[in-house]
Amino acid sequence: MLRNIHALPAQPGGMSDDLIVRKGERIPRRSLPDYAEAESFSHAISRDGIIGTLFRDSNQYGPLSMLFALLIIATVTGVMIKLLSGFF
Repeated sequence: MLRNIHALPAQPGGMSDDLIVRKGERIPRRSLPDYAEAESFSHAISRDGIIGTLFRDSNQYGPLSMLFALLIIATVTGVMIKLLSGFF
């Protein structure tokens, strides 16, 4: 008998209890996160925090905060590479 050795065994009870499968769809969906509009980016950070704004999509400034985080991390990485390149 041939069987797919790469297929994972079925999880007991599904992937998670909070996933919803709608009629006619095969991919389960997670429930929507808590979302509230913010007046400004600074208001969003002060109200929801950096983690809430970055990762939990708690307001409309999630994508903007991800861009800022990417810019900061890329700058720090670039500075570290430049500093370390002088030693080698």
